Amino acid sequence: EVQLVESGGGLVQAGGSLRLSCAASGFTFDDYAIGWFRQAPGKEPEGVSLISGTDGRTYYADSVKRRFTISSDNAKNTVYLQMDSRKPTDTAVYYCARLHRSAIAAGPLVRGDLGPDKYDYWGQGTQVTVSS
Repeated sequence: EVQLVESGGGLVQAGGSLRLSCAASGFTFDDYAIGWFRQAPGKEPEGVSLISGTDGRTYYADSVKRRFTISSDNAKNTVYLQMDSRKPTDTAVYYCARLHRSAIAAGPLVRGDLGPDKYDYWGQGTQVTVSS
């Protein structure tokens, strides 16, 4: 059974740091990329970051570039999202999801690789709240 389980959410003050984890199981981790998405109340889901389990390529949305860092531990089938310099606008439910490597072109990852419709399994989400 495919599972993606997020953890690490919580309440943090603006400017603080938080690290989210996405533990994957039930599939060959190296064959997939893992994306992080977030959804704030009343807003559309937003792709945040993406990492290839095959070769470690990464991509960041402009809204989080230079503040968030995505990484993976393939031995543990886990992807991390380190969030620094948090802003109240980062408040959302954060989800991780998987994308098969066949859906990703060679070369740098691009914004289109974070299209939610491309992802077939999603975690249950973890709430992150940033207070001002």
